[in-house]
Amino acid sequence: MEIFARYGYRRASMDQVAEAAGLTRQAVYHHFQSKEALFRAAVEALHDGALEAAVAAGAAAEHAGQSLADVLAVQVDAKTRYVIECMDETAHMEELLSQRQLQAGDLNQRVHEQLIALEVATIERMLKQQGLALRDGLTALDLAKSIQFAIRGDNELKLDLAMLDEVARVVRLIVLGALEPKNLTSRSFKKPPASQQAGSRKSRSSR
Repeated sequence: MEIFARYGYRRASMDQVAEAAGLTRQAVYHHFQSKEALFRAAVEALHDGALEAAVAAGAAAEHAGQSLADVLAVQVDAKTRYVIECMDETAHMEELLSQRQLQAGDLNQRVHEQLIALEVATIERMLKQQGLALRDGLTALDLAKSIQFAIRGDNELKLDLAMLDEVARVVRLIVLGALEPKNLTSRSFKKPPASQQAGSRKSRSSR
């Protein structure tokens, strides 16, 4: 993806790729029949790297005992950060976005489904481990889809590192809003002492 980020899709050439990789033009064509095939492979590698970053970061956060909201936020942050850093300082963002959708829309959908599967597995596992529950009949899939729906409007190629804190905050708010309050018990609605009740009755009768 480095050559496409540097030159844009239209200006990038197989010769430039060969030179950057230290290969001959023929060697590049041996692996990729066309620039289109090379671009798809680059997009796929970008997605795979981002997914691996999300898995690793989420596992580390979970192992460190962080909350479900924090673990899911870390996964999203790591995935998005990986993409941003790979595309750092490109001047051809709109062109690459257009080509990615045109030539690799199926790959975009695949990584979207993989991220949802990762989040569902994380949610189900941590709910069980931490004795948590989702409110209002929500399922792990519902929550994962909500997270992806909320952040998908912010295409990661249009984000910058300074905006990742806001993305993580959105994820945390969604997760916290979906969790059943752990400490909401009958004791939270305990009647006041008898003396207070008597005082209250006297106050009402004197009106």
